[in-house]
Amino acid sequence: MTCPVFPKPAKNKASLWKVFFTKRHSWLDALYERSYGMKMGEFKLPGLRLYMVNQPELVRKIMVQDVNNFPKNRLLGEILEPLLGESIFTTNGEQWQKQRNMLDPAFKHARVQQVFALMQAAVSDMSERLTQHQPGQDIDPEMTYVTADIIFRTIMSTELSPEQADRILDAFVQFQAESPKLALLKMFRFPGFIQRGLSERKRIKAAQDIRGTIEDIIRPRYQQAEVARAGCPQSQAALEQQQDILSSLLLATDDTTAEPFSFSEIVDQISMLFLAGHETSASALTWSLYLLALYPDIQKQAHQEVTGVLAEHPMSVEALRKMILVRDIFREALRLYPPVGFLSRECTHATEMRDKKMPAGSSVMISPWLIHRHQDFWDNPNGFDPGRFTSKNLKMPLSKSYLPFGAGPRVCIGAAFAQQEASLILATILRDYRFTLADDFVPEPVGRLTIRSQNGMKLILTPREATV
Repeated sequence: MTCPVFPKPAKNKASLWKVFFTKRHSWLDALYERSYGMKMGEFKLPGLRLYMVNQPELVRKIMVQDVNNFPKNRLLGEILEPLLGESIFTTNGEQWQKQRNMLDPAFKHARVQQVFALMQAAVSDMSERLTQHQPGQDIDPEMTYVTADIIFRTIMSTELSPEQADRILDAFVQFQAESPKLALLKMFRFPGFIQRGLSERKRIKAAQDIRGTIEDIIRPRYQQAEVARAGCPQSQAALEQQQDILSSLLLATDDTTAEPFSFSEIVDQISMLFLAGHETSASALTWSLYLLALYPDIQKQAHQEVTGVLAEHPMSVEALRKMILVRDIFREALRLYPPVGFLSRECTHATEMRDKKMPAGSSVMISPWLIHRHQDFWDNPNGFDPGRFTSKNLKMPLSKSYLPFGAGPRVCIGAAFAQQEASLILATILRDYRFTLADDFVPEPVGRLTIRSQNGMKLILTPREATV
């Protein structure tokens, strides 16, 4: 059976300088054969110790049991700060807990269901655009567009225009391409004036372009909320009638101080939700379509499931719950191509793991990419098998070996949102089209902020004769 593509690892570990000069465009290029079988590895960089931890028991210690002693890495925060500011993606301690407490109500199950109609409207527009898809055209930009549009509609009740999409998504491509370069400069302890070179100026400009668009949308809504807090009943009623996630954030207050989010805090959190909500979902959806194109028999089964459910139910949250295979195809795509392939933490104190003495300040990497492909944790780890999620004979419980959304208290706040969105998009495309890869096309996975295909995803879409 065909094996889904993944970068062939080098036989031996590369030297530090080879990593720096030849691997800067993708984290995946720094891996070698032993990386895929290790439980823990140690890497010595100039002025920095980095530990790759893949053993499930140790991963649980870091991300669940002893989480306060392994906060998000400061280096990651420095890299993402121009775009995300001080959002829950990068903050730690009391600041993170305050933010999480204020954000959680916006992503409760009822709220995710409530925004379904907004999701569906964006997906309907995607369907219209797909009628213009040319044979062999790259589908990745469309997945990026629709997931960004869903974020804009469900969070801010604003449609993403083609012009906005081009500007924002081009800026994000620039930001993502330059970020690994800055990370390596920081890890190799290059002087600050080198870190602040032309590449960094381009990256900051890209972040400002994205945040500027988001600020322009949020500002009038935030001003309305300020009027409501000043005692205007009409503004308060208008705020409460909004069905999007931004309205929930504008109404949120700190449990201790009763203070709302400031404007800059709201922009930070929305920027984080935009990055996490569109980029990660777009990546996983593009890989899902690749896998379905590579395995036509599973695509056929999924189409039959979708049409069978929709013959009895309209497209709805309830209908999506009945599409078990569609759900598990997305889950398997998340296993093989986890959008965030590496989770970065930091030791606050000296500790020991697997006989390795880890000094305070060490960087700790947990890699869903490697854990999801480890032969000790999975049967046929590099194969596509959505049926594994309903199997009773897993080599290891999913709670230990499957972490596309992270784990512990910092588990992705939008996990349920992403799965609902993905099922809706996949079900819609499966209903309307059969699809194959363009002739001789092979994707090239690269790891940057997320794991994407360097050369896109070229598909041939064929409309089905009859749709539900």
